[in-house]
Amino acid sequence: MSTVTFFTPVQEDIQEVEAFMRRQADDAHPEMKAALAHLLAAGGKRIRPTLVLLTGKMLGAPHDKLVTLAAAIELLHTATLVHDDLIDGSLLRRGNPTLNAQWSPAATVLTGDFTFARAAKLAADTDNLELMKLFAETLATIVNGELTQLFASKGFVSRENYFERIYAKTGSLIKMCSQSAAMISPTGPETLAAMENYGYHLGLAFQIVDDILDFTGDQSEIGKPVGSDLLQGLITLPALNYIETHPDDPDVACLLGGNALLEPERAERLVQSIRASQAIDLSLKEARQFIDQAIGYLAGMPAGIEKQALEELARYTVSRRF
Repeated sequence: MSTVTFFTPVQEDIQEVEAFMRRQADDAHPEMKAALAHLLAAGGKRIRPTLVLLTGKMLGAPHDKLVTLAAAIELLHTATLVHDDLIDGSLLRRGNPTLNAQWSPAATVLTGDFTFARAAKLAADTDNLELMKLFAETLATIVNGELTQLFASKGFVSRENYFERIYAKTGSLIKMCSQSAAMISPTGPETLAAMENYGYHLGLAFQIVDDILDFTGDQSEIGKPVGSDLLQGLITLPALNYIETHPDDPDVACLLGGNALLEPERAERLVQSIRASQAIDLSLKEARQFIDQAIGYLAGMPAGIEKQALEELARYTVSRRF
C-alpha cells in the first residue's frame, strides 16, 4: 500500500499547518526562531495533524479552527520530542542532529517549554473549553508516563503495566487527535465517543509497532541500537510475548531478575532470540487486532474520501517498516 494515499485529501491543509507552525516563533528570540525552524525541518510524517484534519473534514469542522488545532497538537508532539531527546541523551532523530546535540541542556529545555506554551495558546484559540481541558490532561498524562518509565523497576513484567505505559507515551496524544477534531465539529456524543475510541485503539497499535521496529528495524533507520529498550531493561510487548512462550530460557530468568543492565552480553543475546522468535509475529497480531477495532469505530461515520483515508491510515500503522 502506498504510504502517500491517506495524505492526499489533506495535502494542501498540511502545508497550511506547516506554515502556521513556523510563524509561532516570529516574535521570539532569533535563536528560538532558528531552533523551531530546525525542529520543523526535521520533518516526520505528520501523522497527528493528518489525523486531526481527516477527522475534522469528515465531520464538517470549521477550517480555520481545524488548522489551528492540527498545529497545536503537532507543536505539542514536537515539544515532547525535544524533552525526550534530552532525557534520553539522543543525538540523532530521523537521521538529523537533535537540538540537545547542538545546544546546552538549559537552552534545549527552554525551547521545549516555549513550544509547549505556543501549543497551549493555539489550543486556547479554538475557543473550546472542553478541548483545552483535554489538551492539559493529555500533556499531564504524557509527562506522568515519562516519569513512571524513568522510575520503573527494570525487568518488571506486566501486560497491564505495558499497556498503561504505551497509552501514556503515545496513545493518549493520538486519541486526542481524533477526539479533539470531533469536539470542534458539529456532531453528537455518539460520534465523539466513536472517534475517541478510534484514536485510542490506533494509538496503542502505533506504539506496539514502534516497539516491534525496535527489534526488527535497521539501526541506521531507527536511529538507535536494535533492541535499545531491552538493553536498558525496559520490557515491551515483543519481550513480553517471548517471556510467555520461552519461560525456560536462562536469559529470561536474567531479565526477570532485573539483571539485563548488568550483563549486556546476555541482553544482546536475548535481543537476537526475540528477533528470531514468534514473539514478533504475536505482537504484530495484537497490533492488527487493535487496528481492526479502530476501523470498526468508523462504521457509522459519513462516507467519503476522508473516511476511506482514516481506514488507510489505520492499516498503514501496522505496515510500517521504519
